[in-house]
Amino acid sequence: MMSDKTIEIPATAKLRLDEDALVSNWQTLDRMSGSASAGAAIKANAYGLGSIEVLQRLQAAGCRDFYVANWQEARELEGHLEGDSCISVLNGVRAEDMPFATVSAAKPVLNSIEQVHRWQETGRPCDVMINSGMNRLGINIVDIEQYDWSGLDIDIVMSHLASADEDGPQNASQLQQFIDALEYIPGQRRSLSNSAGIALGSAYHFDCTRPGLSLYGGKQRPELEQTIRQVAFPETQILQVRDLKIGDKLGYNAKYTAKRAHPIAILAMGYADGYLRGFSNEGVFLSGNTKLPVLGRVSMDLIAIDISDASHLKESDWVTAEYNLPIASQQSGLSQYELITGLGQRYDRYWV
Repeated sequence: MMSDKTIEIPATAKLRLDEDALVSNWQTLDRMSGSASAGAAIKANAYGLGSIEVLQRLQAAGCRDFYVANWQEARELEGHLEGDSCISVLNGVRAEDMPFATVSAAKPVLNSIEQVHRWQETGRPCDVMINSGMNRLGINIVDIEQYDWSGLDIDIVMSHLASADEDGPQNASQLQQFIDALEYIPGQRRSLSNSAGIALGSAYHFDCTRPGLSLYGGKQRPELEQTIRQVAFPETQILQVRDLKIGDKLGYNAKYTAKRAHPIAILAMGYADGYLRGFSNEGVFLSGNTKLPVLGRVSMDLIAIDISDASHLKESDWVTAEYNLPIASQQSGLSQYELITGLGQRYDRYWV
Protein backbone atom coordinates (compact mmCIF):
# COMPACT_ATOMS: atom_id res chain seq x y z
CA MET A 1 0.00 0.00 0.00
CA MET A 2 1.44 3.39 -1.03
CA SER A 3 1.37 6.19 1.51
CA ASP A 4 -0.61 9.35 0.77
CA LYS A 5 2.01 12.01 0.01
CA THR A 6 -0.58 14.77 0.30
CA ILE A 7 -0.87 14.24 4.06
CA GLU A 8 1.06 16.94 5.91
CA ILE A 9 3.63 15.74 8.45
CA PRO A 10 4.28 18.45 11.07
CA ALA A 11 7.94 19.14 11.72
CA THR A 12 9.50 18.20 15.04
CA ALA A 13 12.01 21.08 14.82
CA LYS A 14 11.40 24.63 13.67
CA LEU A 15 13.57 27.68 13.07
CA ARG A 16 11.79 30.86 14.10
CA LEU A 17 13.20 33.84 12.21
CA ASP A 18 12.64 37.39 13.42
CA GLU A 19 12.00 39.75 10.48
CA ASP A 20 12.10 42.89 12.63
CA ALA A 21 15.48 41.87 14.07
CA LEU A 22 16.93 41.19 10.61
CA VAL A 23 15.81 44.56 9.25
CA SER A 24 16.87 46.35 12.44
CA ASN A 25 20.36 44.80 12.20
CA TRP A 26 20.76 45.97 8.59
CA GLN A 27 19.56 49.46 9.49
CA THR A 28 22.00 49.57 12.40
CA LEU A 29 24.91 48.51 10.19
CA ASP A 30 23.86 50.95 7.47
CA ARG A 31 23.75 53.75 10.04
CA MET A 32 27.14 52.72 11.45
CA SER A 33 28.53 52.84 7.90
CA GLY A 34 28.09 56.62 7.88
CA SER A 35 28.06 58.05 4.36
CA ALA A 36 28.72 54.58 2.91
CA SER A 37 25.79 52.35 1.99
CA ALA A 38 25.52 48.93 3.61
CA GLY A 39 24.89 45.94 1.39
CA ALA A 40 24.25 42.38 2.53
CA ALA A 41 26.19 39.14 2.21
CA ILE A 42 23.52 36.51 1.49
CA LYS A 43 25.84 33.70 0.40
CA ALA A 44 25.39 30.17 1.79
CA ASN A 45 21.59 30.58 1.68
CA ALA A 46 21.87 33.82 3.69
CA TYR A 47 24.01 32.06 6.29
CA GLY A 48 21.43 29.29 6.47
CA LEU A 49 18.31 31.42 7.02
CA GLY A 50 16.95 31.48 3.45
CA SER A 51 18.49 33.72 0.81
CA ILE A 52 15.33 34.57 -1.14
CA GLU A 53 13.43 35.50 2.01
CA VAL A 54 16.33 37.59 3.35
CA LEU A 55 16.88 39.37 0.03
CA GLN A 56 13.22 40.29 -0.24
CA ARG A 57 13.06 41.68 3.29
CA LEU A 58 16.30 43.65 3.07
CA GLN A 59 15.49 44.94 -0.41
CA ALA A 60 12.17 46.26 0.91
CA ALA A 61 14.12 47.98 3.71
CA GLY A 62 16.37 49.78 1.21
CA CYS A 63 19.37 47.47 0.72
CA ARG A 64 20.62 47.46 -2.88
CA ASP A 65 23.93 45.54 -2.98
CA PHE A 66 23.87 41.78 -2.38
CA TYR A 67 26.83 39.40 -2.30
CA VAL A 68 26.80 35.66 -3.03
CA ALA A 69 29.56 33.07 -3.37
CA ASN A 70 28.88 31.47 -6.75
CA TRP A 71 26.74 31.55 -9.87
CA GLN A 72 24.35 28.88 -8.65
CA GLU A 73 23.40 31.23 -5.83
CA ALA A 74 23.16 34.16 -8.24
CA ARG A 75 20.81 32.25 -10.54
CA GLU A 76 18.47 31.44 -7.65
CA LEU A 77 18.24 35.08 -6.63
CA GLU A 78 18.49 37.31 -9.68
CA GLY A 79 14.81 36.95 -10.58
CA HIS A 80 13.94 38.57 -7.25
CA LEU A 81 15.92 41.78 -7.84
CA GLU A 82 13.99 45.01 -8.09
CA GLY A 83 14.94 48.45 -9.38
CA ASP A 84 18.66 49.20 -9.15
CA SER A 85 19.49 46.25 -6.87
CA CYS A 86 22.48 44.15 -7.93
CA ILE A 87 24.29 40.93 -7.07
CA SER A 88 28.05 40.42 -6.90
CA VAL A 89 29.52 36.90 -7.20
CA LEU A 90 32.47 36.80 -4.81
CA ASN A 91 34.15 33.65 -6.13
CA GLY A 92 34.72 35.23 -9.53
CA VAL A 93 34.12 33.68 -12.92
CA ARG A 94 35.58 30.39 -14.13
CA ALA A 95 35.68 29.40 -17.76
CA GLU A 96 32.82 27.00 -16.98
CA ASP A 97 30.74 29.91 -15.61
CA MET A 98 30.97 32.08 -18.71
CA PRO A 99 27.91 30.78 -20.64
CA PHE A 100 25.64 31.69 -17.74
CA ALA A 101 27.58 34.67 -16.38
CA THR A 102 27.45 36.55 -19.69
CA VAL A 103 23.64 36.49 -19.70
CA SER A 104 23.17 36.93 -15.94
CA ALA A 105 22.14 40.13 -14.20
CA ALA A 106 24.86 39.47 -11.62
CA LYS A 107 28.43 40.82 -11.70
CA PRO A 108 31.56 38.74 -11.14
CA VAL A 109 34.13 39.85 -8.60
CA LEU A 110 37.32 39.31 -10.60
CA ASN A 111 39.98 37.71 -8.40
CA SER A 112 42.88 37.10 -10.80
CA ILE A 113 44.42 38.52 -13.96
CA GLU A 114 43.22 35.37 -15.74
CA GLN A 115 39.66 36.22 -14.76
CA VAL A 116 40.20 39.80 -15.91
CA HIS A 117 41.28 38.60 -19.36
CA ARG A 118 38.34 36.20 -19.47
CA TRP A 119 35.79 38.89 -18.63
CA GLN A 120 37.23 41.91 -20.42
CA GLU A 121 35.98 40.84 -23.84
CA THR A 122 32.36 40.85 -22.64
CA GLY A 123 32.28 44.60 -22.01
CA ARG A 124 29.94 43.92 -19.09
CA PRO A 125 30.17 45.41 -15.58
CA CYS A 126 32.28 43.70 -12.92
CA ASP A 127 33.83 44.18 -9.51
CA VAL A 128 37.50 43.58 -8.69
CA MET A 129 38.99 42.07 -5.51
CA ILE A 130 42.40 43.28 -4.30
CA ASN A 131 44.58 41.04 -2.15
CA SER A 132 45.57 43.43 0.64
CA GLY A 133 47.26 40.78 2.77
CA MET A 134 44.71 38.07 3.51
CA ASN A 135 46.13 35.93 0.68
CA ARG A 136 42.88 34.24 -0.08
CA LEU A 137 41.10 35.43 -3.23
CA GLY A 138 42.20 38.66 -4.90
CA ILE A 139 44.71 40.23 -7.28
CA ASN A 140 48.13 41.04 -5.83
CA ILE A 141 48.96 44.73 -5.64
CA VAL A 142 52.05 44.34 -7.84
CA ASP A 143 49.79 43.00 -10.60
CA ILE A 144 47.29 45.80 -10.01
CA GLU A 145 50.04 48.36 -10.60
CA GLN A 146 51.18 46.80 -13.86
CA TYR A 147 47.82 46.27 -15.54
CA ASP A 148 45.91 48.62 -17.86
CA TRP A 149 42.41 48.77 -16.37
CA SER A 150 40.92 51.17 -18.91
CA GLY A 151 39.14 48.39 -20.82
CA LEU A 152 36.98 47.24 -17.89
CA ASP A 153 33.65 48.59 -16.65
CA ILE A 154 34.40 48.33 -12.92
CA ASP A 155 31.69 49.05 -10.38
CA ILE A 156 33.19 48.12 -6.97
CA VAL A 157 36.90 47.82 -6.18
CA MET A 158 37.05 45.83 -2.97
CA SER A 159 39.27 43.99 -0.54
CA HIS A 160 38.53 41.89 2.55
CA LEU A 161 39.67 42.36 6.14
CA ALA A 162 41.15 39.27 7.75
CA SER A 163 41.17 40.29 11.43
CA ALA A 164 38.58 43.03 11.87
CA ASP A 165 37.19 41.26 14.95
CA GLU A 166 40.51 42.00 16.70
CA ASP A 167 42.39 45.21 17.47
CA GLY A 168 45.62 44.20 15.81
CA PRO A 169 48.10 45.80 13.37
CA GLN A 170 46.80 43.82 10.38
CA ASN A 171 43.73 46.05 10.10
CA ALA A 172 45.73 49.25 9.57
CA SER A 173 48.16 47.40 7.28
CA GLN A 174 45.36 46.15 5.04
CA LEU A 175 43.72 49.55 5.00
CA GLN A 176 46.93 51.19 3.78
CA GLN A 177 47.56 48.52 1.15
CA PHE A 178 44.01 48.98 -0.12
CA ILE A 179 44.42 52.76 -0.31
CA ASP A 180 47.73 52.36 -2.17
CA ALA A 181 46.19 49.99 -4.71
CA LEU A 182 43.28 52.34 -5.38
CA GLU A 183 45.71 54.75 -7.05
CA TYR A 184 46.13 52.27 -9.90
CA ILE A 185 42.66 50.85 -10.45
CA PRO A 186 39.56 52.90 -11.29
CA GLY A 187 36.11 52.00 -10.07
CA GLN A 188 32.84 53.72 -9.44
CA ARG A 189 32.81 52.58 -5.79
CA ARG A 190 35.19 51.24 -3.15
CA SER A 191 34.51 48.66 -0.41
CA LEU A 192 36.61 47.15 2.38
CA SER A 193 34.51 46.47 5.49
CA ASN A 194 32.58 43.41 6.58
CA SER A 195 30.40 43.53 9.72
CA ALA A 196 33.32 43.82 12.13
CA GLY A 197 35.11 46.23 9.80
CA ILE A 198 32.17 48.63 10.00
CA ALA A 199 32.79 48.89 13.75
CA LEU A 200 36.43 49.93 13.13
CA GLY A 201 35.31 53.41 12.12
CA SER A 202 34.86 55.74 9.17
CA ALA A 203 38.38 55.24 7.75
CA TYR A 204 37.33 51.70 6.78
CA HIS A 205 33.93 52.54 5.27
CA PHE A 206 34.71 54.04 1.83
CA ASP A 207 31.61 53.97 -0.43
CA CYS A 208 29.87 50.72 0.49
CA THR A 209 30.17 48.08 3.20
CA ARG A 210 29.46 44.35 3.03
CA PRO A 211 28.01 43.11 6.35
CA GLY A 212 27.25 39.44 6.72
CA LEU A 213 27.31 37.75 10.13
CA SER A 214 25.92 40.69 12.10
CA LEU A 215 22.85 40.83 9.89
CA TYR A 216 21.96 37.44 11.33
CA GLY A 217 22.78 38.17 14.98
CA GLY A 218 26.57 37.83 15.12
CA LYS A 219 28.51 40.16 17.39
CA GLN A 220 32.23 40.00 16.69
CA ARG A 221 33.16 43.26 18.41
CA PRO A 222 32.03 45.09 21.60
CA GLU A 223 30.65 47.97 19.50
CA LEU A 224 27.97 45.59 18.18
CA GLU A 225 26.89 43.97 21.44
CA GLN A 226 24.12 46.39 22.43
CA THR A 227 22.61 47.02 19.00
CA ILE A 228 22.63 43.72 17.08
CA ARG A 229 19.63 41.50 17.78
CA GLN A 230 19.21 37.73 17.65
CA VAL A 231 17.45 36.63 14.44
CA ALA A 232 17.34 32.80 14.52
CA PHE A 233 15.66 30.76 17.27
CA PRO A 234 15.80 26.94 16.93
CA GLU A 235 12.75 25.29 18.47
CA THR A 236 12.10 21.60 18.99
CA GLN A 237 9.50 19.24 20.35
CA ILE A 238 9.76 16.93 23.33
CA LEU A 239 9.52 13.29 22.27
CA GLN A 240 9.61 11.72 25.72
CA VAL A 241 9.85 12.61 29.39
CA ARG A 242 11.50 10.20 31.81
CA ASP A 243 12.89 10.15 35.35
CA LEU A 244 16.51 9.41 36.21
CA LYS A 245 17.52 7.76 39.47
CA ILE A 246 20.78 8.42 41.25
CA GLY A 247 23.53 6.66 39.30
CA ASP A 248 21.62 6.40 36.00
CA LYS A 249 23.81 7.03 32.97
CA LEU A 250 22.62 8.99 29.97
CA GLY A 251 23.43 8.93 26.26
CA TYR A 252 26.41 7.77 24.25
CA ASN A 253 29.52 6.93 26.27
CA ALA A 254 27.68 7.80 29.49
CA LYS A 255 28.87 11.41 29.50
CA TYR A 256 26.30 12.25 32.16
CA THR A 257 25.58 10.34 35.36
CA ALA A 258 22.76 11.47 37.61
CA LYS A 259 23.91 12.57 41.06
CA ARG A 260 20.29 13.05 42.13
CA ALA A 261 16.90 11.84 41.02
CA HIS A 262 15.36 14.23 38.50
CA PRO A 263 13.23 14.37 35.32
CA ILE A 264 14.66 14.80 31.83
CA ALA A 265 13.15 15.44 28.41
CA ILE A 266 14.36 13.95 25.13
CA LEU A 267 14.24 16.45 22.27
CA ALA A 268 13.74 15.84 18.55
CA MET A 269 16.91 17.60 17.45
CA GLY A 270 20.62 16.84 17.18
CA TYR A 271 23.85 17.45 15.34
CA ALA A 272 22.21 16.56 12.01
CA ASP A 273 20.23 19.76 12.54
CA GLY A 274 23.35 21.81 13.26
CA TYR A 275 23.09 21.64 17.04
CA LEU A 276 26.56 20.18 17.21
CA ARG A 277 28.35 18.00 19.74
CA GLY A 278 30.17 21.00 21.17
CA PHE A 279 26.95 21.69 23.09
CA SER A 280 27.22 18.34 24.93
CA ASN A 281 26.88 19.05 28.68
CA GLU A 282 27.17 22.77 27.81
CA GLY A 283 24.13 23.93 25.85
CA VAL A 284 20.93 25.41 27.25
CA PHE A 285 17.29 25.27 26.17
CA LEU A 286 14.54 27.57 27.34
CA SER A 287 10.95 27.10 28.43
CA GLY A 288 9.82 30.68 28.75
CA ASN A 289 12.62 32.24 30.81
CA THR A 290 13.54 28.97 32.54
CA LYS A 291 16.93 27.57 31.54
CA LEU A 292 17.13 23.83 30.91
CA PRO A 293 20.71 22.46 30.64
CA VAL A 294 21.75 19.95 27.99
CA LEU A 295 22.80 16.66 29.60
CA GLY A 296 25.28 14.22 28.12
CA ARG A 297 26.34 13.95 24.52
CA VAL A 298 24.33 15.51 21.70
CA SER A 299 23.27 12.72 19.32
CA MET A 300 22.50 12.90 15.61
CA ASP A 301 18.75 13.27 16.15
CA LEU A 302 18.24 13.54 19.92
CA ILE A 303 19.19 15.76 22.85
CA ALA A 304 18.50 15.27 26.57
CA ILE A 305 17.79 18.23 28.85
CA ASP A 306 17.24 18.59 32.58
CA ILE A 307 13.66 19.73 33.26
CA SER A 308 13.91 19.83 37.04
CA ASP A 309 12.93 23.52 36.96
CA ALA A 310 10.12 22.95 34.45
CA SER A 311 8.54 19.72 35.60
CA HIS A 312 5.26 20.68 33.94
CA LEU A 313 6.77 19.91 30.52
CA LYS A 314 5.43 16.83 28.81
CA GLU A 315 5.58 14.93 25.53
CA SER A 316 4.78 17.14 22.49
CA ASP A 317 5.60 20.41 24.29
CA TRP A 318 8.10 22.76 22.62
CA VAL A 319 11.32 24.31 23.93
CA THR A 320 13.71 26.82 22.37
CA ALA A 321 17.48 26.57 22.11
CA GLU A 322 19.38 29.44 23.67
CA TYR A 323 21.06 30.41 20.39
CA ASN A 324 22.29 33.91 21.03
CA LEU A 325 25.37 33.56 18.85
CA PRO A 326 28.10 34.94 21.19
CA ILE A 327 26.70 32.95 24.12
CA ALA A 328 26.27 29.79 22.04
CA SER A 329 29.81 30.20 20.76
CA GLN A 330 31.16 30.24 24.31
CA GLN A 331 29.07 27.22 25.26
CA SER A 332 30.05 25.09 22.28
CA GLY A 333 33.55 26.27 21.36
CA LEU A 334 32.31 26.84 17.80
CA SER A 335 32.57 30.11 15.91
CA GLN A 336 29.49 32.26 15.42
CA TYR A 337 29.83 31.67 11.67
CA GLU A 338 29.73 27.90 12.08
CA LEU A 339 26.72 28.10 14.37
CA ILE A 340 24.52 30.16 12.08
CA THR A 341 25.49 28.59 8.75
CA GLY A 342 25.30 25.04 10.12
CA LEU A 343 21.59 25.06 10.95
CA GLY A 344 20.25 22.09 9.02
CA GLN A 345 17.54 21.56 6.43
CA ARG A 346 15.17 19.58 8.64
CA TYR A 347 13.90 22.72 10.36
CA ASP A 348 10.57 24.14 9.29
CA ARG A 349 11.72 27.75 8.81
CA TYR A 350 9.12 30.42 9.48
CA TRP A 351 9.28 34.21 9.79
CA VAL A 352 7.53 36.25 12.44
